[in-house]
Formats: sequence, C-alpha cells, structure tokens
Amino acid sequence: MRTLGMIGGTSWHSTIEYYRLINELVGEKIGTQGNPELIIYSINIELMREQDRDKINAKYLEVSKKLEQAGAEAILICANTPHMTYSYIQPKLGIPVLHIGEAIGKEAKRQGLKKLGLLGNKPTVTGNFIPDYLKENFDIEILTPKSNDILRSHYFVSKELTQGKFTDEAENFYLEQIELFKKRGADGVILGCTELPLLLDQETAKFPLIATTQLHAQLAADFILDKS
Repeated sequence: MRTLGMIGGTSWHSTIEYYRLINELVGEKIGTQGNPELIIYSINIELMREQDRDKINAKYLEVSKKLEQAGAEAILICANTPHMTYSYIQPKLGIPVLHIGEAIGKEAKRQGLKKLGLLGNKPTVTGNFIPDYLKENFDIEILTPKSNDILRSHYFVSKELTQGKFTDEAENFYLEQIELFKKRGADGVILGCTELPLLLDQETAKFPLIATTQLHAQLAADFILDKS
C-alpha cells in the first residue's frame, strides 16, 4: 500500500471523519487485520479565518513538503476551502495532491450530472478553485447561491458546523438552498463543506447530493490501494 500524507485541522471534526472513512474503505479491501499508513498534520483553523491568501499558501506548501519528506506518496487536503492552495503548491511538489474536484467530477459523471449547485463557506463558493477544475476537466457548470445567502452559509459553516454544532436552523437553510438550485435548473448539489454531509443526507434532501468528504476519502483509498 502507498503512504498518504493528510493535511487536516480545518476543522478537526472533518479530519476525524476523513481518517475513519479512509481506514474503513481500505479495510473493506484488505480486511481488518491491517490498516493504511497515514501521516497527519493538523493545522490550526485560525489560519483559514485570517483569510491571508499568501500566508495560507505558504503554510500549506511548508506542510506538504514536510509530509513529502516524511515519506508521503501523495497529499490529501482534508477540507474543501484549502484547495485554494492547489495551483500554488502542486507545481512545487514531487508528489500529487489528490484534488477534491477530481472526486466530485468522477461522481457527477457517474450520475450523469452536468449542472451543480455549490454550497459551502464564502471562500469556497466565491472562489474558482472548484468551479474551474470541474469545468476544465469534466465540463460541469456550477451554480452558486445569491450574495446574501452566501454570507449566511458562511456564518453557519464558520460559526457552527466547523465547531461541531448542527442545528435545525442550519439544516432548514440548506434545504431551502437546494430547492432554489432546483428551480434554477441544477440536477444535483455539491456539499462543498466537509461538515455539511454530517448535517444533510440524501433522504432528507430528496435530491442528488455530492458529499465531498466520502468521495474524497474514496479517491484517497483508491490511491493507497494503487487503484487510481
């Protein structure tokens, strides 16, 4: 099996979910007698809250190089938003960064989805790192919420979900957003925050949801097992 370097901490709740899922997915193939070799570096989430792009890029490159030097054969960024660093760090590494957009695109293609709504915090929804990746590699169109709804979503993510707080108010808000996407012609919705799948599920939404955490973990497991 290949060794994977994981950059977590944003938030630690989702990092635990990634760790659990990767071990379970690999265990399904090799049995419970063993487990994959994972190197985890947990970053202080305050780095992301400062919203200093240069500082974030520098930190993720520093950590990625440490993981590479420690023996990691690929990097997995255990959150959606920090993928904003991908175009900066990937050219400077000798190992691949497993992009979350690859996991999203493969699942959308499998389901035949071509127009997707994107939910998450403000940097994820207003940034181009997921929409551009999906457009260039999978020809998928991305819809985003209205500006006021982006701010409200950012509040729920930063003040509640990443701190382990899951409320009925947040769930109702995101279900309303899914309905609005449906009216705009979306045929699916990306849960672009690694905590959102802990709040919403397919049965509740009654609409195709792309839960990035599960899919990204599967991409990681496939790499570890050399199935990519």
